[in-house]
Amino acid sequence: MTTTTEDSVYRKVTRRLIPFLILCYFFAYLDRVNVGFAKLHMQDALNFSDTVYGLGAGIFFIGYFLFELPSNLLMQRFGPRFWIARIMATWAILSAAMIFVTTPTQFYVLRFLLGVAEAGFFPGIVFYLTLWFPSWRSARTLGLFILVTPLSTIIGSPLSGLILKLFEGVDGLHNWQWLFLVEAIPSFLLAFVVLRYLDNDVKSAKWLNDTEKQIILSDLARDNHNREQANAGQASSTLSAMFRNGYVWLLALIFFSFNIGYYGINFWLPSIIKSSGISDDLHIGLLAALPYVFGAAFMVWNSRHSDLKQERRWHIAIPALIGCVGLALSAYCSGSTFWMMAWICLAMSGTLALIPTYISLPGAMLSGTAAAAGIALVNSVGNLAGFFGPTVLGWLKDTTGSTDGGLYILAGFLLLVVPLILLLPARLANPKRQPRPEQLNGQHDASQHTN
Repeated sequence: MTTTTEDSVYRKVTRRLIPFLILCYFFAYLDRVNVGFAKLHMQDALNFSDTVYGLGAGIFFIGYFLFELPSNLLMQRFGPRFWIARIMATWAILSAAMIFVTTPTQFYVLRFLLGVAEAGFFPGIVFYLTLWFPSWRSARTLGLFILVTPLSTIIGSPLSGLILKLFEGVDGLHNWQWLFLVEAIPSFLLAFVVLRYLDNDVKSAKWLNDTEKQIILSDLARDNHNREQANAGQASSTLSAMFRNGYVWLLALIFFSFNIGYYGINFWLPSIIKSSGISDDLHIGLLAALPYVFGAAFMVWNSRHSDLKQERRWHIAIPALIGCVGLALSAYCSGSTFWMMAWICLAMSGTLALIPTYISLPGAMLSGTAAAAGIALVNSVGNLAGFFGPTVLGWLKDTTGSTDGGLYILAGFLLLVVPLILLLPARLANPKRQPRPEQLNGQHDASQHTN
């Protein structure tokens, strides 16, 4: 089987799965972070302080943290197709219910429940992709899928700004209420499409022929064998093995440090832009999208380059350092809208670029139940930082009247990623692609013929 034929099989799988999964995650991410745009009017309408907003934005991740691991294990029991559809339907209902919020307590409760409902979606998709792609193809595949993160903001920020601009007072609702309602509807409808479109695994895919299935299953089997060898013969497929694996906890700590910086800036970017003197909602939305354009381009390049070089650690460390420098300089230049935005573009380029390469690591180190649980554990502990980042920025904003001090703190956590990722041995981090058995036979035959 030639490499060209092999590549064509994975291109077919990519065309079938990735665009649809991007569409699903686009609305998931939009429903998660649109509270940043709702804040521009919701905060004044409900008389919420910056501390209340920061706590409400962050408490989403407490629910996410508590239920992410159980959700991924339940997905293994009920199957990805049903479980992903369930997640999408429930988070859509809860996101739309935000229109009824009138008190801080209601805000906290609904944000917490939204985290519970969405828990398991992102790590579930990451685990789902490990059922279709071997580790040596994982970074570029995840890079395409996680491209939805900047795309959600590139498209979603102007969309959110436009809804806020056009819908104030329509049918007696505030514009921030319309924002939650309009952006929740597509997620609910897509839940039913998931039930008809997705297949649980390679074997159940009717759109693949037997030869194509065998190519993928053979690659996955060899990948699992490589994983066991890298773990020095220790079991890497059981739940207990995952909890005993110190490197899994190291990955969780790295993701925690990264997400402190990422979600802090993510939830507060519209407010930071507004504080620089931009008042028009649509203009704020357009400016908030700009850093993600640069981030998207760098993310695709970095993930592809990581797969090309079969290297992971420096493709994480260097972008983290770039993100740190960008955040620190954005705080230093906060008095200038132009320079602040320029450095935030640099910061977002670094922080987004490392995500797909980093996310590929747990699935490359573990297999079976341990992979599902490990991906969920790393993601849940990491996303717990989504509680601290926005909360700290909100508290500092109320205390000091500025977000500059908070941005320096976020930059420090991104800097911490650099030494931590280098503690992970290269033998575990870097994928190890081996030739197919038929390729080895071909090389052996050619050698004999030459002799």
